[in-house]
Amino acid sequence: MEIGLNHFLIVAAILFTIGVCGIFINRKSIINILLSIEILLLAVNINLVAFSAFMNDIVGQIFVMFVLTVAAAESGVGLAILVVYYRKRGNINVEQANLMKE
Repeated sequence: MEIGLNHFLIVAAILFTIGVCGIFINRKSIINILLSIEILLLAVNINLVAFSAFMNDIVGQIFVMFVLTVAAAESGVGLAILVVYYRKRGNINVEQANLMKE
C-alpha cells in the first residue's frame, strides 16, 4: 500500500479539526489556545508540503519555511506577553484577560 496525497490530506484535516476544537472547547487556558494555534499551523504546513511534493514544485516547501518563521515569532511574542501578564495579575485565565485594559 502506497502513501498518497489523500493520506496526507486526511492527517492534516484531523490536525486542523483538533486545533479548532482546542480553541473553541478549552477557552480557559491561554497556553492551550496557543498550542491549538500551533497545531493549526502544523496542519497547514502538512498540506503545503504534500501538495508541493505531489506537484514536484518547491514553492510550497519554501512557503512552509515562512510559515514556520511566523509560528516561531508568534510563540515567542505570545509567551513573552503571557509571562508579563502572569507577573502582573498572578494567573493566566482567559476570563480575566479583560482586566488588561487598565
